[in-house]
Parts: sequence; C-alpha cells; structure tokens
Amino acid sequence: MKKAVTGWLAVISACFAGPGETPAGAPVVILLPAAPERAQNALEGWSEALAGRGWILVTPVVEAPPASDAAVRAVEEALDQAIRRGDADRERTYLIGEGQGASAVFYLAARRPDLWAAAVAVGGNPRAAVQSNRLFAANTRLVPVLWVADPQDATAATMEAQLRQAGYNLVRREAVQIAPAEILDWLAARRRELFPSKIDCETGHPSFARCYWAEITRLNFSLRNDVLPSSRVKPGSGAALDLGGFGFDPAAPGPGVLVAWLPEDYRGPLRLGDRIVAVAGKELPDARAYMDFMERQQQARAAAIMVLRGRQRVRLETRIVLPKREEMLTARLQAEFLVEAGEVQLISRGVEALRLRLPAFWTPARISWNGLEAGSAERAGCWELIIGQAARPCGP
Repeated sequence: MKKAVTGWLAVISACFAGPGETPAGAPVVILLPAAPERAQNALEGWSEALAGRGWILVTPVVEAPPASDAAVRAVEEALDQAIRRGDADRERTYLIGEGQGASAVFYLAARRPDLWAAAVAVGGNPRAAVQSNRLFAANTRLVPVLWVADPQDATAATMEAQLRQAGYNLVRREAVQIAPAEILDWLAARRRELFPSKIDCETGHPSFARCYWAEITRLNFSLRNDVLPSSRVKPGSGAALDLGGFGFDPAAPGPGVLVAWLPEDYRGPLRLGDRIVAVAGKELPDARAYMDFMERQQQARAAAIMVLRGRQRVRLETRIVLPKREEMLTARLQAEFLVEAGEVQLISRGVEALRLRLPAFWTPARISWNGLEAGSAERAGCWELIIGQAARPCGP
C-alpha cells in the first residue's frame, strides 16, 4: 500500500464575497475532498454555492487515513492558518467532507470538537472512525454532525443506530444528491459558543485533552468515578481475514462475498471476481453473513476459506486477525458554570490536573471538583487545578 503522508500537501483557500461585502468576520469552511487529487475540483464545485455569502473556503489535501490523528493535525493547521489571517469568525467554523473525506468528518468532529460549530459528511461511512476505538460520543454534545448517507449503503441504518446508542450527536438524511446551498444553509444556522456553560469530553491521549475552556493536563487512569462511564462508540471485534486487504460491497447479492477491489500492489492469494463462500467451515450466503460472522470473532486463529473462482472451488489457508486497540483507558471531564450559584462545577474520571480558562463575565467564581471545594477564581484568565489542592493562577 502507498505509505501515508502525515502532513498536508497544500491548502487552497478563497473568500467568496458578494458585491460590497468585506471578508471581516467571515465563516470558515474546511472542505475535505473525496481524494487528495480531487481537491481542486472540490474547491471549484463549491465555489458557486459560496458566491455571495462572504465565506472562507479552505481545502487541505490530507494524505493520511481518514480516522487518524495525522489527519486531525493537518486539518488543525489548515484552520489555524485561516484564523491567523484575522478575517475569520471563530464562532462559525464548519467542517464538510465528501466520500473518504466524509469518513474523516465523524472522527474529526469527536477528536477536536472545540474547533467546530457543526459538521457535514456527504456520503462516506463512520466505520473507520468507529473501528479506530477512539470515537467518543460525548465529545459531539455541542457539535451536530449531519450525515447525508448514500441510499445504497446497506450498513447506514446499523451504523446510525450504533452511533446514537453511544450518544453521538448525529442527524442523518438519505439523498442521492444534495445541493451545496442546502448544506451551507444548514451550517449557517449553527454557531459555536466560545464559552459554553456545559461541556463534556472524553479522551485517552494527552494530546487531545482540550475541552473548550477546560484542558486536562495530567491523566491518571487510577482515579475512577463510576458516575462517568465511557461514551466510546463500541467498535465490535474488528476481525478481518489476513489476506492483504480487499474491498467488497456489503449490499451485493451472494453467493458469498464478491471481491470487487484489491490494492494496486496487491500480492495476496485473492483475485478480482473471487467469491469467498465459506470461512472456517461456515457457509456464507452473502456479504452480510460474512460481516456478521467476522463481528462475532473474539480470538485470532488459523482458518481456511473456500473461494469460488469461476467454476472452481479453491481452498486457501489464512488467519482471522484482530486489530490492536488503542486508548483502552480513558479520562472524562464534565464541567458546568452555574450562573445563579456563581460556581464552576467539575466532575471527572482519570483526571489528576487540569486548567480552566474563564471569561470575565463568569468571575469571581467558586470551584468544586467531584463534590469537594477547590478554591475560587477571583478574576478572568487561566486557573490551574491539581486534585486535592486549591485552584491557583497558571504560571508563566
């Protein structure tokens, strides 16, 4: 497979202003194309819808897996560049993805929720984000994600139910085609609060521990709190056949699983047009049966498969493999500013130290952490908290 580039190759940006309009305070759209080579076409395709709106469009060309932290960092940098220009409205920053870029939207919206007012996935599928084991639904509490699902995607309803069960903030529509203007209108109705009164974030990595006006600075997974369960979107087993990777249509009719795609440099035993009709002695009437069988696998093991190749049945020896899961342990932080009480209330799990950045209209404010007094913030700005100690101003 082609080695992923963890950075971004280029950023194409434009501001589409109507007559007499200025770009000051313009909404920003980060557009993730279906593939890096389609970035210019994607930009041109959205230009007409953006004309007259005064919005800034940024199209980072990200050559990294869609559900990866490398993709997150590339998009962060692209957005940061747009904001540094000085003409962006930080309360109206939006994310749109198409195809493979849409698959990245589900991950990005949850990994860095504080960046977005709302996000839209046109096509694509959240499967890669779910299988990353790093998709935490609580993080999307303030970031509605509109999924314009392909009506031909037989897994869409199942994936939607999986996300909703965990609490992912999802709005799903099915459409063969949707006008960009409709998407922009949906986004325009949503703004991002810079200081939302109630926040909720979960993470297993210190590099992604920012939660709006709170930031976890020290994780300690031994600090348990049963009040805060994990909001992880459960990925299932993630089991796969160790055959070098192949693609198939989950909705395609049987018999078995039709191998419809292989990597360009594929060297495994499969051929295009093969049908996997049995795994480990289990007959597979269609692709759905194959997916259900693999989902039930909980242990790596040797397995033989039966392939229908033309009129021949070919037996191949392989293995059922399971992915290496990351961030099995997580921290979660819920924080709320209680206006009438003049109090910042913190509830956490796995958090040993954190920082709060409080606005002037909240201070002075008392601080409580897991039901215990944690001092007070007398003025606006950064306040540092360590569990068991009183709040103090952040150091230089």
